[in-house]
Amino acid sequence: MELRHFEYFVAVAEERSFTRAAARLHVVQSGVSAVIKSLEHELGSRLLERTSKRVELTDAGVALLPRARAAIDAVREARDAVDEVRGGLRGTVRIGTMISVPLIDVPALLGAFHRVHPHVGLRLSVSPRGSVGLLDGIADGSLDVAFVSAPGRPPPGLRVRQIESRRLDLVLPAGHRLAGPAEVRIPDLAGEAFVDFPAGFGNRTVVDRAFAAAGVQRHVAIEVTDIASGASFVREGLGVAILPLFAVPEDRRGLVLKNVAGADLDWPIGVAVSALRRPSAAARALLALIDEKVG
Repeated sequence: MELRHFEYFVAVAEERSFTRAAARLHVVQSGVSAVIKSLEHELGSRLLERTSKRVELTDAGVALLPRARAAIDAVREARDAVDEVRGGLRGTVRIGTMISVPLIDVPALLGAFHRVHPHVGLRLSVSPRGSVGLLDGIADGSLDVAFVSAPGRPPPGLRVRQIESRRLDLVLPAGHRLAGPAEVRIPDLAGEAFVDFPAGFGNRTVVDRAFAAAGVQRHVAIEVTDIASGASFVREGLGVAILPLFAVPEDRRGLVLKNVAGADLDWPIGVAVSALRRPSAAARALLALIDEKVG
């Protein structure tokens, strides 16, 4: 058996799809199928069963998966040890981050990391699906570390450490019926059109949960993915929004900010890693820097 056999098997097992595994590994699907067939022949047991919708692990596949992951981790750690002896960390750290969230100065953080570990490659990516997409990237191994907003308990197999939190406030257009009252509560917002983010974004999850807890239905009229643009849509009268203060321009002409009383609108920001795979030495060094600079 070769390391490649384990890498291909783990990719198919995690993706539950030969097609997605091939895309993740940057190879053709027939190559993945051939490697899996070779591994099954060598082990004398079927590891994967194809169904009409997805790929499922057999009992033998379930037994092999943690050992295959351990083998991959052992080889990576061996490479890390040699790299350290050769004069510093090498490899690549794949980092997921959120769109337009200045609470964490990612360029400054990665600049500080690069000055200490210049031979480590850094790949930064965002997900159009928000934090849910980033968490999926951690789960499937396409990301090593991700800055996410994950209210509540993280999905199985993931670990999220909170490093920041911000209160979300109601942003209204000037002249709105709720601009005058001293106190606004969620039931007062029934029937309003909202500017918000797609499902899967952490701040959307926080607001959805607050409205569900109050038993109030909410109509999202416009979905945006750039948090910095939300207040501009409110100013133009396209809806109201619930946003962190940093997303509201200093020039607040045409806007009114209100606290929503009696609602849990705390928006958490954290760093996510796999709870099943040990991070590489380079990823561990980055996590240590995050603890020092941000945590």
